[in-house]
Amino acid sequence: MMRARLTYVPVDVAEQYDDFIISKNEEILGAVRAKTRDYSMLSLVKMLHVLCDGKMTFSEFYAKSKIRMKRSFLNYLHLCVNYGFVKKTPSGPYVIYSITDKGRKMLELLHKDN
Repeated sequence: MMRARLTYVPVDVAEQYDDFIISKNEEILGAVRAKTRDYSMLSLVKMLHVLCDGKMTFSEFYAKSKIRMKRSFLNYLHLCVNYGFVKKTPSGPYVIYSITDKGRKMLELLHKDN
């Protein structure tokens, strides 16, 4: 049995993917502190949803994802790149991350239509 975990979820993600959330607490800096059903799936959703706004550098991506532990972020990023949900493109001294069509499809599959 999976145990519920607390995490910070961007407000728009919490509204659109509320199936993964058991309860919501206070809102802090554009994120809701929430108890989640499936932490791993919600972390993937948070990452993919952030990239729907456009391409971004690692620092922007990490900050906007609201995944607070860098090691966890790196693990989910590695998974997303390996499965083809996220694309890495070198750009000078930076690496630019963007969502792929496969990543958009994954988000569509997880989005609950009301």
